[in-house]
Amino acid sequence: MARTGRPKGTNNKNVICSLRMDEATKTRLEEYCKRMKVVKSAALRHAIDLLAEEEEKNK
Repeated sequence: MARTGRPKGTNNKNVICSLRMDEATKTRLEEYCKRMKVVKSAALRHAIDLLAEEEEKNK
């Protein structure tokens, strides 16, 4: 019998990372997500990518 549910992708996101932030940062993140029409996790992944790229440029 075949398994039901969403099929496995090639870039599964199976690691969970929680973080604490102040109310002002949370509000800024939520406003950004509404403007850009993205979910919070995608916005945070993008921000991490930008930070890593900036660090590579500065080396």
